[in-house]
Amino acid sequence: MDLKDLVMSDLKFKPLKDLSYEEALKELEELVKKLESGENDLQNTLLYFERGQQLASYCISLLDDAETKVEQLMKGDDESS
Repeated sequence: MDLKDLVMSDLKFKPLKDLSYEEALKELEELVKKLESGENDLQNTLLYFERGQQLASYCISLLDDAETKVEQLMKGDDESS
């Protein structure tokens, strides 16, 4: 186990797949506040930034999936009309 694994386990980040969109967005907002505070050491700053990037990508993916589903539902409504 390297230092990153130790720090990550201390921070107890949930796996992305276990987060709802709202939970991921809330965690991202909290990380942004921590990063903006400037009170973190370099190691944690990098970890927070990396996790923030992962959360942002995950949120975008969930939104894209929701948009696709809505488009499919709307297309289905158009065909049945």
